[in-house]
Amino acid sequence: MKEKAIEDLLAKLVCICGLGERIVDVESVTGGFMHRMYKVITDHGVYAVKHLNAEIMKRPDAHENYARAEKIERILENSDISIVPAMVIGGNKMQKVDGQFFYVFRWQEGKIADWHHISNEMCYQAGNVLGRVHALEPKNMDDLKTEASHIDWRGYVLKAKEENSAIASLLEDNEGLLVYAESELNKARASLPAVLCISNEDMDPKNIMWEGGIPWMIDLECLDYGNPISHVMQLALQWSGIVTCEMDVDKMIAFFDGYLEAYDNCFRGYSDVVGVAYTWVEWLEYNIQRALGKCMDETERELGISEVRTTMDRIKYIHKTVPQIREALKTLLYK
Repeated sequence: MKEKAIEDLLAKLVCICGLGERIVDVESVTGGFMHRMYKVITDHGVYAVKHLNAEIMKRPDAHENYARAEKIERILENSDISIVPAMVIGGNKMQKVDGQFFYVFRWQEGKIADWHHISNEMCYQAGNVLGRVHALEPKNMDDLKTEASHIDWRGYVLKAKEENSAIASLLEDNEGLLVYAESELNKARASLPAVLCISNEDMDPKNIMWEGGIPWMIDLECLDYGNPISHVMQLALQWSGIVTCEMDVDKMIAFFDGYLEAYDNCFRGYSDVVGVAYTWVEWLEYNIQRALGKCMDETERELGISEVRTTMDRIKYIHKTVPQIREALKTLLYK
């Protein structure tokens, strides 16, 4: 979306929501890889405004998913967990302006951790926060069906080659690895215990704001009910360096130590479900689709291409590192 168009939309949003008489300044800030975030300063205050991705909002289940996340966010607001919730304006958290959707937040001071400079203590604290979230409403289920991943890698290779896409050779060269990674993911998911809880699968370092040593959870639209074993495994790996291909098993164990202090459901088979680390294949598929034109604009398409390359490197790294991760979980956890 062009700069003038978004500024006009934000001006309407500010007026409709009663956030001030006029906008003093608008600044684009980091807002993750799916949505766009702006710092909006008015004569009444400072706000963070999230502009939700139009392509995502077209999905049939999008509004239902966001409504569920909002209900869970209200549960967290009533806990002692530090979060930055969306403002309720006119009875609603989600705001609509000219067919576009937004969330408005009060501006939270603090800093996002540099992915390359995350300490063991930060991993411990983040794990503890996740554990406290999981401890709110855990439920042992008689049966919990896990969705298997079914991605048509051959179809994506052919489509990328047909369109002479920049990602065509990358997908073709790594098709075998992607089939294997998806298979390992599905095996791990099938081995998960039947436990369900409130969770924030998106609680990676870019979604924690640190202020005075306190971790504040931000970007909560992915709140849902999910499997705690899968989520703690994935997030422990993200906080300990999988994302940057700089794995540090001590940080992974620190994350688990903080988590288990807050919530321990007695599961002891983490080394058997390391395959959930390959969840990245689903993020890869989303970005393949963006790279092949399912996106808002050229900027997002280029982001999709970039993320395909980065995510492929990450999957290769996970494949190389899985034995080390599994061994650390067997020998260092619960010592």
